[in-house]
Amino acid sequence: MSTKKDKFSFKDHLYMELALDLAISRKGLTGSNPSVGCVIVKNDNIISIGRTSLNGRPHAEYNAINNCSENLKGSKMYVTLEPCCHYGVTSPCTNSIIKSKISEVIFSVKDVDKRVYGKAERILKLKDIKVKSGLLKKDILQFYSSYFYNKKNKLPFITGKIAISKNNLIYSKGYKKITNKLSDKLTHYLRYSNDSIMISYKTLNKDNPRLNCRLKNMRNFSPIRIVLDNKLSLNTKSYIFKSAVKDNTIVFYNEANKSKVDEFKKSKITLIKSKITKDKKFKIKTIMKKLYSLGSRNILVEGGNDLTNYLLEKKIYNQFYLFKSSKKLPKLNDFREFNGLKILKQKYKNKKKLKSNFGKDTVILHKI
Repeated sequence: MSTKKDKFSFKDHLYMELALDLAISRKGLTGSNPSVGCVIVKNDNIISIGRTSLNGRPHAEYNAINNCSENLKGSKMYVTLEPCCHYGVTSPCTNSIIKSKISEVIFSVKDVDKRVYGKAERILKLKDIKVKSGLLKKDILQFYSSYFYNKKNKLPFITGKIAISKNNLIYSKGYKKITNKLSDKLTHYLRYSNDSIMISYKTLNKDNPRLNCRLKNMRNFSPIRIVLDNKLSLNTKSYIFKSAVKDNTIVFYNEANKSKVDEFKKSKITLIKSKITKDKKFKIKTIMKKLYSLGSRNILVEGGNDLTNYLLEKKIYNQFYLFKSSKKLPKLNDFREFNGLKILKQKYKNKKKLKSNFGKDTVILHKI
């Protein structure tokens, strides 16, 4: 909240918090563009709100201005990210702001896009629009960490996730669930807020997962499915194979006979041939670069033991969620143990326990 040295008022904070909530609601759903929230206020009343449209256009500022039925002259705009000021698919948001006669713009952080960085403020001030920045900066910088990573590295932001029992098993025959329904909701939220989800063919053949978001009213925001399958060995009777439609399933492979390739292509799966290392592992950074070029910006990896450990070793994850159940699973004839805890602790030392209610489960978020 505001302090004596703070140039922003209590109400300023509230309006920007609302703008951040609007941006959060579209995280992972705005394509290659960042998710932005916008609030317009006049005479201490909110007269319009906007957020980045699905797939990234129109932008939040345009939507907020366009949605408003009142005269915007003399109003104040709160926006989470510096407004765009360059011509792309659409005209600049600064043009819309100037035309609307808004008198003041408060944005939180500068856009790292070189076409925008620091330029919007100068353009708006030349038109006698008052501009301030830095409001709620710490929280909003954290929110845009994935977008900034995308822009800087030309790579997707990678989130890992695995669920283990109290005795560190990820599978025991006869037990379909490890964590509880409260933890499941977070898993499905992660699927909702990432545009893509990755697994290996081993996990697919073992678990036959659906990989969709099953939160109420959010199924349509399920991520694109990505499968790593060296020799196209995934089960063609699986849910993923049978539910493939144009552009919702990508399979990376290295070698397969023509009939197998034709079978996959006929199912509307996007096949991408990719190089492997001497030890028969995919060149994962090459794959991530390819996915970035295809539009993936936030990828959730729900791998098994082998894929998870490989990506941990290579420090591919930007963040990693470890779900741990309070129950032990039996080590009988068919079980799988997660042996990546040591690697996780060594390479991802920054960790915090999430404070939400997960019942008897715990969820720990690890970062480098």
